Amino acid sequence: MRASILLTLAGSALAFSAPVWAGPASVTSMATAAAAGPDFDAAVTAPGRGEADVALDESRKPAEVLEFMGLETGDVVLDIFAGGGYYSEILGRAVGPQGSVVAVNPPQFVSSERSREKWAAVIDRQPNVTMVPSQLPDYKPAPNSIDFAMLHLIYHDFYWQSEKFKFEKMDPAVVLANLYAGMKPGGVVAVIDHAGPSGDTRAVVEKSHRIDPATVRSDFLAAGFVLDGESGMFANPDDDLDKNVFDPAVRGKTDRFVMRFRKPG
Repeated sequence: MRASILLTLAGSALAFSAPVWAGPASVTSMATAAAAGPDFDAAVTAPGRGEADVALDESRKPAEVLEFMGLETGDVVLDIFAGGGYYSEILGRAVGPQGSVVAVNPPQFVSSERSREKWAAVIDRQPNVTMVPSQLPDYKPAPNSIDFAMLHLIYHDFYWQSEKFKFEKMDPAVVLANLYAGMKPGGVVAVIDHAGPSGDTRAVVEKSHRIDPATVRSDFLAAGFVLDGESGMFANPDDDLDKNVFDPAVRGKTDRFVMRFRKPG
């Protein structure tokens, strides 16, 4: 439940009830906590996260990203192609026990013992996180059920295919249509990805795992979303857009774009 809805309910409850003491878990205190919003720094620095994930914080700036994107306490979150759960765990902490996170991963990427152990640890620390194995075009959230969706460094993969990794060619429009249907009116989709040059999108992705920001913007607008904000927090004019993002010379230092899309309503 997003903070604005909770405040509305709180106001209604107060208007139609007698002035009695409601105890420490009163609607008023819940509404106050929701209005305060998530403590993003605390969500990132809380103890227990894996060392490898913590080491990525400096280059990924998760607290700044989530603040810019407008994540709220109590949000129902979808983390698409969540990988090892880097963002899923932080999101789960940030939305609090009244919120929840569904992390979706293609099954072949989470079938190893190492991956299963990693996810078991994430869920043990953050029980409001659930991991669902599913091919991306097959996953359909319930209509109007998602407050916030995260696509971190993965939108380009909607144009990727790989026989080695059993990652079949997909139609980005199908995935975005499913996402649009699942978002609540006013819901936010956070997109961060490696900036790539213009040209044939699938060829660019195959070569470098990058994508032209104009392609992302066009795809989301065509799906019905509106562009609600952009940030240059990861801009790097010195990045060589022709280099593969896994090249040690640029890994972790790529020019990345940040876009906040919203479902109208």
